[in-house]
Amino acid sequence: MAPEPTLQILGSPTGPGTEPPVVDVVVPVYNEERDVAPSVRRLHRYLSERFPFSFRITIADNASTDRTLEIARALSLELPEVEVAHLDQKGRGRALKAVWSASDATVLAYLDVDLSTDLDALLPLVSPLVSGHSDVAIGSRLSPMSRVVRGPKRELISRSYNLILRTTLHAGFSDAQCGFKAIRADRARALLPLVEDTGWFFDTELLVLAERAGLRIHEVPVDWVDDPDSRVDIVSTAVADLKGVWRLGRALSSGRLPLSALREKAEAEAAVHAPPGLVGQMVRFGTVGVLSTIAYVVLFVWLRQAMPAQAANLVALLATALVNTAANARITFGLRDEEHGWRLHARGLGVFAIALGLTSGSLAALHALAPATGVAAETLVLIVANAVATVARFLLYRSWVFPRSGSSTPPTNPLAADRDDAHEEASR
Repeated sequence: MAPEPTLQILGSPTGPGTEPPVVDVVVPVYNEERDVAPSVRRLHRYLSERFPFSFRITIADNASTDRTLEIARALSLELPEVEVAHLDQKGRGRALKAVWSASDATVLAYLDVDLSTDLDALLPLVSPLVSGHSDVAIGSRLSPMSRVVRGPKRELISRSYNLILRTTLHAGFSDAQCGFKAIRADRARALLPLVEDTGWFFDTELLVLAERAGLRIHEVPVDWVDDPDSRVDIVSTAVADLKGVWRLGRALSSGRLPLSALREKAEAEAAVHAPPGLVGQMVRFGTVGVLSTIAYVVLFVWLRQAMPAQAANLVALLATALVNTAANARITFGLRDEEHGWRLHARGLGVFAIALGLTSGSLAALHALAPATGVAAETLVLIVANAVATVARFLLYRSWVFPRSGSSTPPTNPLAADRDDAHEEASR
């Protein structure tokens, strides 16, 4: 086994009493004497002028043999918020693992030194991690919303590789290789001890482990322009990646990685933050139901003065159904505002259709039996029909509209606990 690399911090913008940055943007470099200065200056200018969070740029030199380290040290003296880390062993994954493990930032990101990815995607990348909504974020060149300029050879290799990941490791993310990623620091501290690769497969291994541990991976469409001067050896990298897929697949199938324990910890903490169970949901649903029924009846009686009963029922029921869905999402099932998406409301309208069928059918039956009936009788029939619809509404809300109720709130730190035990178990 190779000895652990020696990490040296050679130039640092921080001093005693300095607050840790929110985001640490790591730029791994190896023999990049031509690109490191213009790229870091461009990145620093962008972050200083357009980035709302405090930041640090860490140039992670991994055993360069040219003037890269010298130029990086000069940049750290020239530009505030620029730090230099040096490792005495080569390997992009090794550099990221060492620097991320030592960082005091809240969110850890990295960019390839060629800055092929448009920097305007950086804020959408890190914001869900800063807010706690997601755990890992990746730039995706394979999103339909991405704009990518690269040759057909690289396009074919990239798509083939990601297809291999989906079929062999059942990966759910779309693009493992884009050099534009971020992770919350607490999640990184739990996962990094389990990552074995020190080269280009590092990204894929980290993502697969995060996904298997139940972490939320956020994908950002990116504008990406291929670097024609890239010195990455495609053949040797592809071979190493395939070996990594085989090794990781065997490790996952053998069960030697403690991901099930980590997932259980995540689910347990999510349960602590979840709303109470069935009884609590029924109480809250009933409260919302009573209020929405009162609003429905008042609206129906008012509309009934100006339109036929069926039309008044449709308008009153639709108006209250939309409010009912939103209120139950927030109050009964504990979903946050950003999770009240159009899919939830579309399903809520499906439930509305059932309620409309019950109430309008009851009105039709009443008018068939007693054509001259008044508004009072219509209202009574609608209240009874709506009560029946309410039972169906609760069952459908719980099983279909909001099936993951209570589990969508990300735990505060589902993986960091007992990470030393997990690492020890993984090393056996």
